Amino acid sequence: MLEMLTLSFMQRALVAGLIVAVVAPSIGLFLVLRRLALYGDALSHVTLTGVAAGMLAGTYPVATGLAFAVAASLGMDWLRQSYRKYSEMAVAIVLAGALALAVILLSLAAGSTGEIMAYLFGSIVTVSRTDVLVIAVLGVVVLGVLSAVYKELLATTFDEEYARIGGMPVRLLNMLFYVLVALTVGLTMRVVGALLVSSLMVVPVGAALQVARSFRGALLLSVGFGLLSVLVGLSLAYLLDLAPGGTVVFTAVVILLLVTAYKRIRSLE
Repeated sequence: MLEMLTLSFMQRALVAGLIVAVVAPSIGLFLVLRRLALYGDALSHVTLTGVAAGMLAGTYPVATGLAFAVAASLGMDWLRQSYRKYSEMAVAIVLAGALALAVILLSLAAGSTGEIMAYLFGSIVTVSRTDVLVIAVLGVVVLGVLSAVYKELLATTFDEEYARIGGMPVRLLNMLFYVLVALTVGLTMRVVGALLVSSLMVVPVGAALQVARSFRGALLLSVGFGLLSVLVGLSLAYLLDLAPGGTVVFTAVVILLLVTAYKRIRSLE
């Protein structure tokens, strides 16, 4: 078990995974409470499109994935303003368009199948020093901005109209939040893969909301469950030679089921 800690690729994967485990549920809690759980799913498909474009252009795919995600995040906010009564359509439109374009670009990309699969489902072997550095810098940026506007985001999450009457720049705060979501999707993709990014943003939050009694409690529990999922998931992936993205997310789902069962049993006492 301790042998894996001496391997450089596992060290890089664990550092990247632990950063992601803190950042993804922190942003995910705000997403879930805003009833936008599928927002991250749409952005993950957009990020995949950016990765395919980067592979075609011969550039750093993570960078193009991030750029696509930020642009799509702002575009989705614009669509939500255009469909105020049917704002969920913005997610469906972006998801469909991004997936279609990703399929086209991936079919044209000259990259190897293994590289494409690593971006789709995550790969602890292919996490490079550059990836770890990018994830660390973006993680600090996301958590720093989140801390700076914590109270304002909290107000707009629970009562947007009240925040607007109170003089808060709601539109600007929403755009800033969606950019943070896009950056989180981009940095999470390298660990669990583009198709499972939103799961790490939502599932630990779902477990935390079962037992938390306050927003701060839910935030701390979400991060705790996220860290546990990554540590157990990456360890099992290494020991049993499993896909890391799927193992991490499945571990998070098992934790959610255990927490839900614990709550049900406590309610019967």
